[in-house]
Amino acid sequence: MRCPFCGNVDTQVKDSRPAEDHVAIRRRRFCPACGGRFTTYERVQLRDLVVIKTSGKREDFDRDKLERSIRIAMQKRPVEPERIDQMISGIVRRLESMGETDIPSKTIGAIVMETLARIDTVAYVRFASVYKNFQAADDFDKFVSELRPPVAEAE
Repeated sequence: MRCPFCGNVDTQVKDSRPAEDHVAIRRRRFCPACGGRFTTYERVQLRDLVVIKTSGKREDFDRDKLERSIRIAMQKRPVEPERIDQMISGIVRRLESMGETDIPSKTIGAIVMETLARIDTVAYVRFASVYKNFQAADDFDKFVSELRPPVAEAE
């Protein structure tokens, strides 16, 4: 593993332990050239996924991009980081187990929204505002009103 600080390719593993409910291995590494310490994660990848954008453009699936968008939606929410990691791993496993290597971006967005809706409604609305490209406050109002249960009318 190349050192992110000096580029040395001869780094040493100092500690390994399971992470993310045993679906990844966390490795603490040390670079003897510069003395830098860093962490890497090793995960099983069942297949290489390709995302098909709405424009038709194809790009390799990027777990980090998915994680960034979810963490932005979850920012300052009362959800433990471990729970977020489990959620991201679950989404990736679900995508990999679909049997297809080409996955439309709309499918990924729908799975993320479905998962966020179960965990945190504020994060769900935040993600939806970007995913559904809200342009005005009315878009938020309409979306949130669909989340609320219907109010029984008084007789």
